[in-house]
Amino acid sequence: MEVARFIETKLIAQIGKQKVLMLFGSRRTGKTTIIDRINEAYKEETLMLLGEDIQVSEYLQTRTVTQYKELIGDKKLVIIDEAQVIPNIGKILKLMIDSIKGITIIATGSSSLDLVNNTGEPLVGRQLEYQLFPLAQVELSKNENKLDSINHLPNRLIYGGYPELIHLDSLTEKEAYLKSLVNSYLLKDLLALTMVKGADVLLKLLKLLAFQIGSQVSTVELANSLQINKETVDRYLDLLSKVFIIFPLGGFSQNLRKEVSKSKKWYFYDNGIRNALINNFSPLNYRNDIGPMWEQWMITERMKLNASKNYFPAYYFWRTYDGQEIDLLEINSQQEMQGLEFKWTKGKSKIPAAFAKAYPNAKWDEVSRENYWDWVV
Repeated sequence: MEVARFIETKLIAQIGKQKVLMLFGSRRTGKTTIIDRINEAYKEETLMLLGEDIQVSEYLQTRTVTQYKELIGDKKLVIIDEAQVIPNIGKILKLMIDSIKGITIIATGSSSLDLVNNTGEPLVGRQLEYQLFPLAQVELSKNENKLDSINHLPNRLIYGGYPELIHLDSLTEKEAYLKSLVNSYLLKDLLALTMVKGADVLLKLLKLLAFQIGSQVSTVELANSLQINKETVDRYLDLLSKVFIIFPLGGFSQNLRKEVSKSKKWYFYDNGIRNALINNFSPLNYRNDIGPMWEQWMITERMKLNASKNYFPAYYFWRTYDGQEIDLLEINSQQEMQGLEFKWTKGKSKIPAAFAKAYPNAKWDEVSRENYWDWVV
Protein backbone atom coordinates (compact mmCIF):
# COMPACT_ATOMS: atom_id res chain seq x y z
CA MET A 1 0.00 0.00 0.00
CA GLU A 2 1.42 3.36 -1.07
CA VAL A 3 0.29 6.15 1.26
CA ALA A 4 0.32 9.74 0.01
CA ARG A 5 1.99 12.11 2.49
CA PHE A 6 0.54 15.58 2.98
CA ILE A 7 4.06 17.04 3.37
CA GLU A 8 4.87 16.04 -0.21
CA THR A 9 2.03 18.21 -1.51
CA LYS A 10 3.25 21.14 0.61
CA LEU A 11 6.83 20.81 -0.70
CA ILE A 12 5.73 20.64 -4.32
CA ALA A 13 3.64 23.78 -3.87
CA GLN A 14 6.79 25.73 -2.94
CA ILE A 15 8.99 24.61 -5.85
CA GLY A 16 10.00 27.59 -7.97
CA LYS A 17 9.68 30.16 -5.18
CA GLN A 18 13.41 30.68 -4.42
CA LYS A 19 13.21 29.06 -0.98
CA VAL A 20 15.13 26.56 1.11
CA LEU A 21 12.64 23.91 2.21
CA MET A 22 13.80 22.02 5.29
CA LEU A 23 12.25 18.62 5.81
CA PHE A 24 12.83 17.28 9.31
CA GLY A 25 11.81 13.99 10.87
CA SER A 26 13.23 10.96 12.64
CA ARG A 27 14.88 8.24 10.63
CA ARG A 28 12.60 5.90 8.66
CA THR A 29 9.58 8.20 8.66
CA GLY A 30 9.70 8.43 4.85
CA LYS A 31 11.78 11.50 4.00
CA THR A 32 13.82 9.68 1.36
CA THR A 33 10.68 8.22 -0.23
CA ILE A 34 9.19 11.69 -0.55
CA ILE A 35 12.25 13.27 -2.14
CA ASP A 36 12.67 10.28 -4.45
CA ARG A 37 9.12 10.83 -5.70
CA ILE A 38 9.74 14.54 -6.14
CA ASN A 39 12.98 13.79 -7.94
CA GLU A 40 11.16 11.42 -10.28
CA ALA A 41 8.45 13.98 -10.99
CA TYR A 42 10.96 16.76 -11.72
CA LYS A 43 13.74 14.52 -12.99
CA GLU A 44 15.01 16.77 -15.80
CA GLU A 45 15.16 19.79 -13.49
CA THR A 46 16.59 18.18 -10.35
CA LEU A 47 20.06 17.78 -8.88
CA MET A 48 20.02 15.12 -6.13
CA LEU A 49 22.88 15.13 -3.60
CA LEU A 50 23.53 12.87 -0.61
CA GLY A 51 24.92 14.71 2.40
CA GLU A 52 26.54 11.57 3.79
CA ASP A 53 28.67 11.22 0.61
CA ILE A 54 32.13 12.50 1.56
CA GLN A 55 32.82 13.86 -1.92
CA VAL A 56 29.56 15.79 -1.93
CA SER A 57 30.28 17.18 1.54
CA GLU A 58 33.79 18.28 0.65
CA TYR A 59 32.70 19.87 -2.62
CA LEU A 60 29.91 21.88 -0.99
CA GLN A 61 32.23 23.09 1.75
CA THR A 62 34.40 24.93 -0.79
CA ARG A 63 31.71 27.64 -0.72
CA THR A 64 32.38 29.40 -3.98
CA VAL A 65 29.57 30.69 -6.17
CA THR A 66 31.42 29.65 -9.32
CA GLN A 67 31.62 26.01 -8.26
CA TYR A 68 27.99 25.97 -7.14
CA LYS A 69 26.86 27.36 -10.47
CA GLU A 70 28.95 24.75 -12.31
CA LEU A 71 27.50 21.99 -10.13
CA ILE A 72 23.87 23.08 -10.45
CA GLY A 73 23.99 24.13 -14.09
CA ASP A 74 20.50 24.70 -15.45
CA LYS A 75 18.77 22.65 -12.77
CA LYS A 76 15.93 24.38 -10.93
CA LEU A 77 15.60 22.05 -7.95
CA VAL A 78 18.44 20.98 -5.64
CA ILE A 79 17.74 18.18 -3.14
CA ILE A 80 20.27 17.47 -0.37
CA ASP A 81 19.38 14.35 1.62
CA GLU A 82 20.72 14.14 5.21
CA ALA A 83 22.03 17.69 4.88
CA GLN A 84 22.65 18.07 8.60
CA VAL A 85 25.86 16.00 8.44
CA ILE A 86 27.57 18.58 6.21
CA PRO A 87 29.65 21.08 8.24
CA ASN A 88 28.53 24.71 7.88
CA ILE A 89 25.47 23.62 5.92
CA GLY A 90 23.64 26.84 6.88
CA LYS A 91 26.21 29.07 5.22
CA ILE A 92 26.29 26.75 2.19
CA LEU A 93 22.52 26.94 1.71
CA LYS A 94 22.53 30.70 2.18
CA LEU A 95 25.21 31.22 -0.46
CA MET A 96 23.38 28.95 -2.90
CA ILE A 97 19.94 30.49 -2.50
CA ASP A 98 21.29 34.06 -2.52
CA SER A 99 23.58 33.63 -5.54
CA ILE A 100 21.69 31.36 -7.94
CA LYS A 101 18.37 32.74 -9.10
CA GLY A 102 15.43 30.54 -9.96
CA ILE A 103 16.33 27.56 -7.77
CA THR A 104 14.56 25.79 -4.93
CA ILE A 105 16.49 23.75 -2.39
CA ILE A 106 15.05 20.88 -0.37
CA ALA A 107 17.30 19.90 2.55
CA THR A 108 16.35 16.88 4.66
CA GLY A 109 17.59 15.91 8.09
CA SER A 110 16.83 13.29 10.71
CA SER A 111 18.10 15.72 13.30
CA SER A 112 17.26 19.39 13.59
CA LEU A 113 20.40 19.93 15.66
CA ASP A 114 22.81 21.12 12.99
CA LEU A 115 20.28 22.36 10.48
CA VAL A 116 18.52 24.58 13.01
CA ASN A 117 21.65 25.70 14.83
CA ASN A 118 23.58 26.47 11.65
CA THR A 119 20.83 27.90 9.47
CA GLY A 120 18.48 29.70 11.80
CA GLU A 121 20.00 33.17 11.47
CA PRO A 122 21.50 33.11 7.94
CA LEU A 123 18.31 31.89 6.28
CA VAL A 124 15.73 34.05 8.02
CA GLY A 125 13.03 34.83 5.46
CA ARG A 126 14.38 32.32 2.95
CA GLN A 127 13.50 29.04 4.63
CA LEU A 128 10.37 27.05 5.33
CA GLU A 129 10.42 24.18 7.82
CA TYR A 130 8.34 21.00 7.65
CA GLN A 131 8.23 18.15 10.14
CA LEU A 132 7.48 14.67 8.84
CA PHE A 133 5.69 12.53 11.40
CA PRO A 134 5.11 8.79 11.25
CA LEU A 135 1.99 7.98 9.22
CA ALA A 136 -1.08 9.91 10.30
CA GLN A 137 -4.62 8.58 10.41
CA VAL A 138 -5.61 11.47 8.15
CA GLU A 139 -3.16 10.08 5.55
CA LEU A 140 -4.15 6.44 6.02
CA SER A 141 -7.83 7.31 5.64
CA LYS A 142 -7.20 8.10 1.96
CA ASN A 143 -6.43 4.40 1.42
CA GLU A 144 -8.98 2.74 3.70
CA ASN A 145 -12.56 3.25 4.77
CA LYS A 146 -13.61 4.25 8.26
CA LEU A 147 -14.48 0.70 9.32
CA ASP A 148 -11.06 -0.58 8.23
CA SER A 149 -9.36 2.20 10.19
CA ILE A 150 -11.37 1.41 13.32
CA ASN A 151 -10.44 -2.27 13.01
CA HIS A 152 -6.75 -1.30 12.69
CA LEU A 153 -6.86 1.02 15.71
CA PRO A 154 -5.73 -1.52 18.38
CA ASN A 155 -2.65 -2.49 16.36
CA ARG A 156 -1.80 1.14 15.65
CA LEU A 157 -1.94 1.94 19.35
CA ILE A 158 0.54 -0.87 19.97
CA TYR A 159 2.82 -0.76 16.91
CA GLY A 160 2.56 2.87 15.86
CA GLY A 161 2.78 4.39 12.43
CA TYR A 162 6.23 3.99 10.92
CA PRO A 163 5.66 3.58 7.16
CA GLU A 164 7.50 0.27 6.67
CA LEU A 165 5.23 -1.46 9.16
CA ILE A 166 2.35 -1.52 6.70
CA HIS A 167 4.43 -3.83 4.48
CA LEU A 168 5.11 -6.34 7.29
CA ASP A 169 2.53 -9.09 7.67
CA SER A 170 3.26 -10.66 11.04
CA LEU A 171 3.27 -9.07 14.48
CA THR A 172 6.63 -10.72 15.15
CA GLU A 173 8.12 -8.87 12.17
CA LYS A 174 6.67 -5.60 13.42
CA GLU A 175 8.17 -6.11 16.88
CA ALA A 176 11.58 -6.94 15.44
CA TYR A 177 11.48 -3.91 13.15
CA LEU A 178 10.65 -1.51 15.98
CA LYS A 179 13.33 -2.90 18.28
CA SER A 180 15.87 -2.60 15.49
CA LEU A 181 14.71 0.95 14.82
CA VAL A 182 15.33 1.96 18.43
CA ASN A 183 18.75 0.35 18.65
CA SER A 184 20.13 0.95 15.17
CA TYR A 185 18.65 4.19 13.91
CA LEU A 186 17.03 6.55 16.38
CA LEU A 187 20.04 6.81 18.70
CA LYS A 188 22.53 6.98 15.83
CA ASP A 189 22.18 10.74 15.45
CA LEU A 190 22.72 11.39 19.15
CA LEU A 191 25.66 9.07 19.62
CA ALA A 192 27.48 10.81 16.78
CA LEU A 193 27.57 13.97 18.87
CA THR A 194 30.49 14.75 21.12
CA MET A 195 28.14 15.88 23.88
CA VAL A 196 26.75 12.35 24.35
CA LYS A 197 29.03 9.78 25.91
CA GLY A 198 27.12 6.55 25.43
CA ALA A 199 23.86 4.83 24.61
CA ASP A 200 23.18 3.32 28.03
CA VAL A 201 22.10 6.49 29.79
CA LEU A 202 19.96 7.58 26.84
CA LEU A 203 18.15 4.26 26.69
CA LYS A 204 17.58 4.32 30.44
CA LEU A 205 16.24 7.86 30.21
CA LEU A 206 13.89 6.93 27.37
CA LYS A 207 12.65 3.89 29.28
CA LEU A 208 11.92 6.01 32.34
CA LEU A 209 9.95 8.43 30.17
CA ALA A 210 8.14 5.56 28.46
CA PHE A 211 6.73 4.47 31.81
CA GLN A 212 5.65 8.03 32.65
CA ILE A 213 3.73 9.18 29.58
CA GLY A 214 0.74 11.23 30.64
CA SER A 215 2.36 12.08 33.98
CA GLN A 216 4.26 15.15 35.08
CA VAL A 217 7.96 14.40 34.94
CA SER A 218 10.48 15.57 37.52
CA THR A 219 13.95 16.08 36.04
CA VAL A 220 15.35 15.91 39.56
CA GLU A 221 13.89 12.42 40.02
CA LEU A 222 15.17 11.38 36.59
CA ALA A 223 18.63 12.63 37.51
CA ASN A 224 18.60 10.70 40.78
CA SER A 225 17.46 7.51 39.02
CA LEU A 226 20.17 7.83 36.36
CA GLN A 227 22.82 9.04 38.82
CA ILE A 228 23.66 12.06 36.69
CA ASN A 229 23.08 15.76 37.33
CA LYS A 230 19.88 17.61 36.48
CA GLU A 231 21.60 19.79 33.88
CA THR A 232 22.67 16.68 31.95
CA VAL A 233 19.11 15.31 32.05
CA ASP A 234 17.79 18.63 30.70
CA ARG A 235 20.37 18.58 27.93
CA TYR A 236 19.59 14.99 26.96
CA LEU A 237 15.85 15.69 26.91
CA ASP A 238 16.50 18.61 24.59
CA LEU A 239 18.65 16.44 22.33
CA LEU A 240 16.07 13.64 22.21
CA SER A 241 13.41 16.15 21.20
CA LYS A 242 15.65 17.49 18.42
CA VAL A 243 15.93 14.06 16.82
CA PHE A 244 12.13 13.77 16.97
CA ILE A 245 11.84 10.87 19.39
CA ILE A 246 10.02 12.74 22.17
CA PHE A 247 8.32 16.09 22.71
CA PRO A 248 7.19 18.02 25.80
CA LEU A 249 3.90 19.54 26.81
CA GLY A 250 4.17 22.36 29.30
CA GLY A 251 1.53 23.30 31.82
CA PHE A 252 -0.66 26.23 30.79
CA SER A 253 -1.26 28.99 33.29
CA GLN A 254 -2.26 32.62 33.37
CA ASN A 255 -0.82 32.86 36.85
CA LEU A 256 -3.87 31.65 38.68
CA ARG A 257 -2.76 30.43 42.10
CA LYS A 258 -3.95 26.85 41.68
CA GLU A 259 -2.61 26.21 38.14
CA VAL A 260 0.43 24.02 37.56
CA SER A 261 2.76 25.84 35.17
CA LYS A 262 6.36 24.79 35.69
CA SER A 263 6.07 21.03 35.15
CA LYS A 264 6.28 19.22 31.82
CA LYS A 265 4.86 16.01 30.45
CA TRP A 266 6.94 14.12 27.88
CA TYR A 267 5.42 12.06 25.07
CA PHE A 268 6.77 9.93 22.23
CA TYR A 269 5.93 10.83 18.66
CA ASP A 270 5.13 7.16 18.05
CA ASN A 271 3.48 4.52 20.23
CA GLY A 272 5.47 1.72 18.63
CA ILE A 273 8.79 3.27 19.65
CA ARG A 274 7.53 3.71 23.18
CA ASN A 275 6.36 0.10 23.41
CA ALA A 276 9.62 -1.17 21.95
CA LEU A 277 11.53 0.65 24.68
CA ILE A 278 9.54 -1.07 27.44
CA ASN A 279 9.41 -4.34 25.45
CA ASN A 280 5.64 -4.61 25.73
CA PHE A 281 3.60 -5.45 22.64
CA SER A 282 0.81 -7.21 24.52
CA PRO A 283 -2.76 -6.90 23.20
CA LEU A 284 -4.84 -4.08 24.66
CA ASN A 285 -6.97 -6.34 26.85
CA TYR A 286 -3.84 -7.53 28.68
CA ARG A 287 -2.44 -4.07 29.37
CA ASN A 288 -2.74 -1.68 32.30
CA ASP A 289 -1.43 1.31 30.32
CA ILE A 290 -4.16 1.70 27.71
CA GLY A 291 -5.10 5.11 29.13
CA PRO A 292 -1.65 6.68 28.65
CA MET A 293 -1.25 4.96 25.27
CA TRP A 294 -4.57 6.36 24.09
CA GLU A 295 -3.66 9.83 25.37
CA GLN A 296 -0.30 9.79 23.61
CA TRP A 297 -1.74 8.50 20.32
CA MET A 298 -4.52 11.10 20.32
CA ILE A 299 -2.16 13.99 21.07
CA THR A 300 0.18 13.05 18.23
CA GLU A 301 -2.72 12.48 15.83
CA ARG A 302 -4.08 15.92 16.69
CA MET A 303 -0.69 17.43 15.93
CA LYS A 304 -0.52 15.58 12.60
CA LEU A 305 -4.05 16.56 11.58
CA ASN A 306 -3.51 20.20 12.48
CA ALA A 307 -0.22 20.30 10.58
CA SER A 308 -1.92 18.82 7.51
CA LYS A 309 -4.31 21.77 7.60
CA ASN A 310 -1.54 24.35 8.12
CA TYR A 311 -2.93 24.98 11.57
CA PHE A 312 -0.24 25.31 14.22
CA PRO A 313 -1.68 26.09 17.66
CA ALA A 314 0.38 26.02 20.83
CA TYR A 315 -0.06 22.80 22.82
CA TYR A 316 -0.26 22.49 26.60
CA PHE A 317 -1.76 20.39 29.34
CA TRP A 318 -3.76 22.07 32.10
CA ARG A 319 -3.85 21.03 35.73
CA THR A 320 -4.53 22.48 39.16
CA TYR A 321 -2.80 21.50 42.35
CA ASP A 322 -6.04 19.98 43.64
CA GLY A 323 -6.19 17.53 40.71
CA GLN A 324 -8.48 19.11 38.11
CA GLU A 325 -6.92 18.54 34.69
CA ILE A 326 -7.23 18.59 30.90
CA ASP A 327 -4.99 16.33 28.79
CA LEU A 328 -4.52 18.66 25.83
CA LEU A 329 -5.11 22.36 25.41
CA GLU A 330 -4.79 23.84 21.91
CA ILE A 331 -4.47 27.63 21.77
CA ASN A 332 -4.35 29.44 18.44
CA SER A 333 -2.98 32.89 17.57
CA GLN A 334 -6.35 34.47 18.37
CA GLN A 335 -6.08 32.93 21.86
CA GLU A 336 -9.03 30.64 21.18
CA MET A 337 -8.83 27.53 23.37
CA GLN A 338 -9.85 23.94 22.70
CA GLY A 339 -9.53 21.58 25.64
CA LEU A 340 -9.58 17.80 25.08
CA GLU A 341 -9.80 15.04 27.65
CA PHE A 342 -8.90 11.58 26.36
CA LYS A 343 -10.71 8.53 27.71
CA TRP A 344 -10.36 5.09 26.08
CA THR A 345 -13.83 4.19 27.36
CA LYS A 346 -16.51 6.86 27.11
CA GLY A 347 -17.30 8.26 30.51
CA LYS A 348 -19.31 11.03 32.07
CA SER A 349 -16.54 13.59 32.25
CA LYS A 350 -17.35 17.27 32.31
CA ILE A 351 -15.30 20.40 31.96
CA PRO A 352 -13.30 21.09 35.14
CA ALA A 353 -15.03 23.77 37.19
CA ALA A 354 -11.87 25.82 37.75
CA PHE A 355 -11.11 25.83 34.02
CA ALA A 356 -14.66 26.80 33.06
CA LYS A 357 -14.56 29.65 35.53
CA ALA A 358 -11.11 30.92 34.50
CA TYR A 359 -11.67 30.52 30.74
CA PRO A 360 -15.42 30.83 30.07
CA ASN A 361 -14.98 31.16 26.29
CA ALA A 362 -12.90 28.00 25.92
CA LYS A 363 -14.26 24.88 24.24
CA TRP A 364 -13.95 21.46 25.89
CA ASP A 365 -14.68 17.92 24.73
CA GLU A 366 -14.13 14.35 25.86
CA VAL A 367 -12.61 12.08 23.20
CA SER A 368 -13.03 8.32 23.46
CA ARG A 369 -12.78 5.46 20.98
CA GLU A 370 -16.50 5.98 20.32
CA ASN A 371 -16.05 9.48 18.86
CA TYR A 372 -12.32 9.84 18.12
CA TRP A 373 -12.75 9.80 14.33
CA ASP A 374 -14.04 13.36 14.28
CA TRP A 375 -10.85 14.54 15.98
CA VAL A 376 -8.21 12.85 13.82
CA VAL A 377 -9.52 12.99 10.23
